[in-house]
Amino acid sequence: MVREMIQKTLDYLDYVYSNVKEDITAEELAEVAGYSVFHFYRLFQSAVGMPVMQYVLRRKLLYAIYEIVLGRKKNDVIYEYGFETYSGFYRAFICEIGYTPAQNLRAYKAKKPYRINVFQEEHIMVSNKLISEVLLNWELQDEKVSDIVFPETGEISDSAKYVGSNMVIKYTANLGSVKKAIEVSRALNNVGLTALTVIPTTDGKEYVKVGELFFVLTQKVEGERVMASGLYLDDYKDKARFIGEIVGQLDLALAKIDTIADEADLGKSVREWAVPALKGKINMNPEAMEKYAAQFCDLYRDLPRQVIHRDPNPSNIILAKDKWGFIDFELSEENARIFDTCYAATAILSETFEDGNEEKLFTWVEVMKEIMYGYDCVLTMTDAEKKAIPYMILANQFVSTAFFAGKDKYEELYRINKAMTEWIGINMDKLSMS
Repeated sequence: MVREMIQKTLDYLDYVYSNVKEDITAEELAEVAGYSVFHFYRLFQSAVGMPVMQYVLRRKLLYAIYEIVLGRKKNDVIYEYGFETYSGFYRAFICEIGYTPAQNLRAYKAKKPYRINVFQEEHIMVSNKLISEVLLNWELQDEKVSDIVFPETGEISDSAKYVGSNMVIKYTANLGSVKKAIEVSRALNNVGLTALTVIPTTDGKEYVKVGELFFVLTQKVEGERVMASGLYLDDYKDKARFIGEIVGQLDLALAKIDTIADEADLGKSVREWAVPALKGKINMNPEAMEKYAAQFCDLYRDLPRQVIHRDPNPSNIILAKDKWGFIDFELSEENARIFDTCYAATAILSETFEDGNEEKLFTWVEVMKEIMYGYDCVLTMTDAEKKAIPYMILANQFVSTAFFAGKDKYEELYRINKAMTEWIGINMDKLSMS
């Protein structure tokens, strides 16, 4: 009942900001929810993760910057969202987001704020104010805190923020993933690969617990995130092969480290969960889906297994002039080793997908194959792995699309991955490495 009322207020806020942009008070929202103001304040922060009026301000700022990037006059926009002057909007934007509006517009693709759904979200929103309070544990409370925004997608990280110019603070309710990421990163640094380095608190702790969340502060890996769109330029073959090579080097290193990781059964996930969940939702013959799932399960049993990254998408690959590295090992698990290279290829497609652009899609096929060639040069794939590549790619798509289905936050990703899955299903023969 409480979550239903809080969701009602969140939907009401988005309706107002998408349509009439009226000034909103806590009293008005408490009335919508049916609670006293005092009780509403407490329930809202518990469900959403930040005070109600700070959430209101953040939504105003995100909606406003989105309308500005669409081409509307900035003064018209900020007045509609309740800011009397541009300087007031400017100061509020820096305080809440961590950048000036101009920096945000220059560096990132502004995106319409997605609908927050407290029944679906697996994260809790964390304010810059709370981060500054947590940073007392490192005596860094005066450092600037800013959002992490992914340039090509415009997505804002819901699990990390920048601290100053060279640090990252990550937060999660899952202590196991915190310990795993710390352990894997330390092991990779020990074998000479670049990964995040944990900064201990002033009393030597690797993480801090505040409420239900665990916070870890790390050094920022120097370099730039890989831009998927850059892999379609004239020298795409060399760039793609390099991606395959460094994913191969990563998997070689992961095979050598001694760490505990959950053991995944991707075949079971595809056959018993993803395919049944997608039947009737994607434009693919159900019998063909079952057939592909069965073929994948047969191949999956013979694939070499080890600890893998599990999420080597472009934004988790960092390149510098003379070095490269990977970040975000929270999802690491024991799985088929070619999962990483297949996932890297489909993540690139997801960030650049244009439905109906067959020329670009078939260029991606060449990108994918060059990634596989680079990977093979480093660790020599078995015949079973080479045969399984198209099926692993489709299996990844089944799982990703099923995961995104029905989640408001991932509505756009679901649409993209649904179309990707359908296209890959039609073109499986073109993905073959033979």
